[in-house]
Amino acid sequence: LHIAVLASILSLIIYWIIRDRYRVRNLNGEHVFITGCDTGLGNSLAKWLDKKGFCVIAACATEKGSQELQCCSSLSLKTVNLNLTDSNSIARAVMFVTEQTAGKGLFGLVSNAEGTAPVGPTDWLRIEDFHSVLDVSLLGLIEITLKLLPLLKKAEGRVVNLINAKGVMAFVGGGYSLSKWGMEAFSDTLRIEMRHFGVKVSIVEHGFFKAEDVNSDIIEKYLFKLWSRLTPEIRDSYGETYLVE
Repeated sequence: LHIAVLASILSLIIYWIIRDRYRVRNLNGEHVFITGCDTGLGNSLAKWLDKKGFCVIAACATEKGSQELQCCSSLSLKTVNLNLTDSNSIARAVMFVTEQTAGKGLFGLVSNAEGTAPVGPTDWLRIEDFHSVLDVSLLGLIEITLKLLPLLKKAEGRVVNLINAKGVMAFVGGGYSLSKWGMEAFSDTLRIEMRHFGVKVSIVEHGFFKAEDVNSDIIEKYLFKLWSRLTPEIRDSYGETYLVE
């Protein structure tokens, strides 16, 4: 029995070593589209893949983000403005990606954009507070994925959805956790359906990074904003001590 257990453990270790040594070859010139490239993970990934020889198409929410990224990247990296709450903006970005790939299809789609605030106790929120997060972090990412599927199928590419692991724990009210749970479900369903076409779908669950420390200030700002607009009845039911703690 002990020998069998040791053999199983050894086989598992060998499998993981072989799997982690595997690399996709001949990547030069392959197109990868990344959302949320103004700062943080998307920005770092765009620069890294650019150095690796990929043809990176980086979606930025602001003109400033696009310019700063282009200044420290190669000429092969292209940027496009993208507002994930605007279907017309999404359509323009998809058209840009289609033109850039020139019939080759899309090797990779990395969805990274996040709408984080406002978060807070559920009865402090209004329906528009949920929309402000879900329209970016869930519905916007789903819409652009759907519109890029033909290009991904053509290249037998892959979808990689970056999802903050803390978002899959329902520790606070608002749309943040909802959007992450939704992207998990969307990704799992899409993975099964796209297998037939040779398209891979992966989830990367990451933690908080130093670049995201500003989020705590944003969250605190919104908490006070939510508190200030509450009805006296709701505010009294919680009390000032609750807000401070």
